[in-house]
Amino acid sequence: MGIGTSVFLIAVGAIFKFALTDTLVGGVRLDVVGLILILVGIVGLVVSMFVASAARRRGAVVVQDEREIL
Repeated sequence: MGIGTSVFLIAVGAIFKFALTDTLVGGVRLDVVGLILILVGIVGLVVSMFVASAARRRGAVVVQDEREIL
């Protein structure tokens, strides 16, 4: 899950939690679904940031070949 997906889940979860007036649809509480989406988005965001910072720290080693290409 990327950073964009995590932010999207947080936004959709916030809409479900705070903006909808119907709280029960088909036996499912939308405010609880919104809270779950917010939590999953936050966890995904933290994991994505951790992976991105680990990749940045690791870096890449570039080796140049000093021989001339004929």
